[in-house]
Amino acid sequence: MMSEANAAPEEQSDLGTKTAMAGGILGALAMTSCCILPLVLFSLGATGAWIGQLGALYQYKWIFFAFAGASLAYGFWKVYRPAPQSCADGSCQRPMNQRFMKGALWTATVIVALSLAFPYIAPPLLGY
Repeated sequence: MMSEANAAPEEQSDLGTKTAMAGGILGALAMTSCCILPLVLFSLGATGAWIGQLGALYQYKWIFFAFAGASLAYGFWKVYRPAPQSCADGSCQRPMNQRFMKGALWTATVIVALSLAFPYIAPPLLGY
């Protein structure tokens, strides 16, 4: 029988990993809000004066990057580090879906990298 003291750290570990993954995804979306998001929204047909206001977030790009980078680093550490499992009594908890977590972290990493590179690769692609 698993005691309450043993179950709490495992649940907290899962919560930390999920929080880091969510922070990384939100950081990646924040990174796109100044440059890529307005272009994508305009391409999808969304118009309005509010889209032009998203460019004002460019000055916060490095703050968003620091938040996204820290969240992604913590998420990768939580997902890829070897986690000890104590199943002495035979009642192991089902581990969270590592494949989904790794996919989400790598997707957020690619989005952050594209957001950082977009100001440098956009002019040749768009013909500026």
